[in-house]
Amino acid sequence: MKQTKAPKPKRVERVQIGARMEKSLVEVLRGLADYLDLSLGDLLEGITLHALEGKTPFSAETLAHVKRFKTVHGLTLTAKDSHQLVEIPR
Repeated sequence: MKQTKAPKPKRVERVQIGARMEKSLVEVLRGLADYLDLSLGDLLEGITLHALEGKTPFSAETLAHVKRFKTVHGLTLTAKDSHQLVEIPR
């Protein structure tokens, strides 16, 4: 049986970004990152790279976990809400 080689790691330069996101969305992402044993940054990079190629980043099993995290953290926003969010002043 022929063994397949793991892809060679790619070296990158990372930068710190100052981004603000909706609170319950961040809580879901943190929960998912923890579940997948990834840093939040690694999860966001993966989601973004998939989205930029028009690919879904998650399996059906992972999406089931996302649904659970959304319920736990009260996330009711959907893709339709994108670009329609208005921040409540403190």
